[in-house]
Amino acid sequence: MSTAPALDIRPALSDDELNELFAASWPDHTTTAFAPLLDRSLLWVAARRAGRLVGYVNVVGDGGLHAFVLDTTVHPDERRRGLGRRLVRTAAAEACARGARWFHVDYEPALAPFYASCGFRTTEAGLMPLVPRG
Repeated sequence: MSTAPALDIRPALSDDELNELFAASWPDHTTTAFAPLLDRSLLWVAARRAGRLVGYVNVVGDGGLHAFVLDTTVHPDERRRGLGRRLVRTAAAEACARGARWFHVDYEPALAPFYASCGFRTTEAGLMPLVPRG
């Protein structure tokens, strides 16, 4: 049996490796410059197997008690082995250690069982799409 991928908090990540992971994981991904996003993050957790980025989750904060999960991503070759849960639970523990007391996530309905398995419970929330004015 192979060992689990190694997790690291706030490691250096290149645009190339993040874009490679996202392209493999999200069909509609377009090349992104990640540095400006990471500059605003409270933390991120990366998973590597044999040096290759195979998982990632980003956490942003409000500067107070709230932290928000973004972009939970696991390479298709690594799915259904608990890596996503490890990433989210590690991010939750680290956000708590940094002062957050509420951990938020938005997700598509199909992902409800996954996030429930991470410890989230459903709540009422609102969402407003923002459309730039031309």
